[in-house]
Amino acid sequence: MSETLLTLDQVTRSYTLPRERLWGAPPMVHAVRGISLRMSAGRNLGVVGESGSGKSTLARLVMALEKPTSGQVHLLGQALGELSPAALRTARRDFQMVFQDPYGSLDPRQTVERIVTEPLAAIGTTAVADLHAKARDVLDSVGLRSSDLGKYPHEFSGGQRQRVAIARALITRPRLIVADEPVSALDVSVQAQVLNLMQDLSQQFGVTYLLISHDLAVVDHLCEEVAVIYQGRIVEQGSPLTLFRQAVHPYTRALIAAVPRLQPQATNALRSRAPLVNSRAHGALACPYAPRCPHAQALCEAQRPELKALDAGHQVACHFHDLPASPA
Repeated sequence: MSETLLTLDQVTRSYTLPRERLWGAPPMVHAVRGISLRMSAGRNLGVVGESGSGKSTLARLVMALEKPTSGQVHLLGQALGELSPAALRTARRDFQMVFQDPYGSLDPRQTVERIVTEPLAAIGTTAVADLHAKARDVLDSVGLRSSDLGKYPHEFSGGQRQRVAIARALITRPRLIVADEPVSALDVSVQAQVLNLMQDLSQQFGVTYLLISHDLAVVDHLCEEVAVIYQGRIVEQGSPLTLFRQAVHPYTRALIAAVPRLQPQATNALRSRAPLVNSRAHGALACPYAPRCPHAQALCEAQRPELKALDAGHQVACHFHDLPASPA
């Protein structure tokens, strides 16, 4: 058994919105709804779903940038939400983040050396005299030169900036890197280079990735496990081979059908269709996907399906997962 690196136990995150009426209750947005996950060291996990499904909120919860409304996030056995600010700062040596935008995530007023060494300086366990050598070594690891240390972010291309961001995350030698859409802002040719770099670094330094993405090809390239998330809930989980070739949840099938192909299909499964059940059937007691599902029935309105195991490593939350896929 591989070492357990990260666990999420029934994690939820809700946000209170401004009141719509003076005396009315403030509306709530439930971004993450009772997600449970387990990540093993060395097994990269991809989280996929359309925009607004809760992927980035999940990333912030794992990084302890936000606290869960309920539930616990454990990293290497530590409950991150219960750590003091000082203890959390020390724990961040073991988990770092690569953000989506290589232009906005780097301070344009700082040199690359200052940017890359910022995590070590924040933790405060590395002598100032050693920071330059560590910055030089980590830049070499991501394919940049030591002469780049004195440059500023505007002097680099998008792919080079993302390499700087990866170097910043890598410098503490973390066990886990949370990568939130790390290549979506890059050209396709550069995406492949960055993904190959991330794969090489995983093998070289033993880092494990939690990869947040809407791109199934990116997840298939880098991850050993995949969780499909819809409206803050995991609806299917398994290996890329299982999910992308033998998906059983209607939403997973819709995501796959929406991937552009050289031979366009007659229909796009994510395009709007007439709801087959009441459009309000996304409440706490209903299946959230029911208004868009071609197989929705009365049971879907009355009872929310829970994740259940189909085969080893394959789970699905659907009452009627055994029905055939709708024709394209």
